[in-house]
Amino acid sequence: MEQKKVKKAVSVKGAITKMAAFCAYQERSQQEVREKLYSEYMLDSEEIEFVIAELIGQNFINEERFAKVFVGSKFRVKKWGKLKIKQALRKYQLSTYCINQGLAEITDEEYEKTILEVLKKKNKQVAEPNFLKRKQKLLQYATSKGYEMDIVLDLLDSILE
Repeated sequence: MEQKKVKKAVSVKGAITKMAAFCAYQERSQQEVREKLYSEYMLDSEEIEFVIAELIGQNFINEERFAKVFVGSKFRVKKWGKLKIKQALRKYQLSTYCINQGLAEITDEEYEKTILEVLKKKNKQVAEPNFLKRKQKLLQYATSKGYEMDIVLDLLDSILE
């Protein structure tokens, strides 16, 4: 049986306090805060925008900072490529500027090193004797992780030689 979430009546000041705690726990985008406010509190859209403006003014919400943290964690922890990260950031409705600032955190050397690391690890797991099929599987895997095909192809040749 599915439980329906009951919207709580809360003042604007109460919403600011609750959302400040929500944002202090972890970096949040405006979109995440807006969705939480709409889904859990009985506020109209003007009040919600006021709460978000207050949180931005108090530096609880900073979309550029959010993008940098998001990119860093998805790249370093999950080993995602720039394409997959960019796609994920678009879901948060961030500006192109913020997305690019976040992606700028990844250096080219670090990026290539990570792609090589991912490809080498996957190469050990692929039990395909045919060279072309092995190359295709590795390419498909790397592009599914969000890495650019041209970079992957350049690096694949150095691994499979």
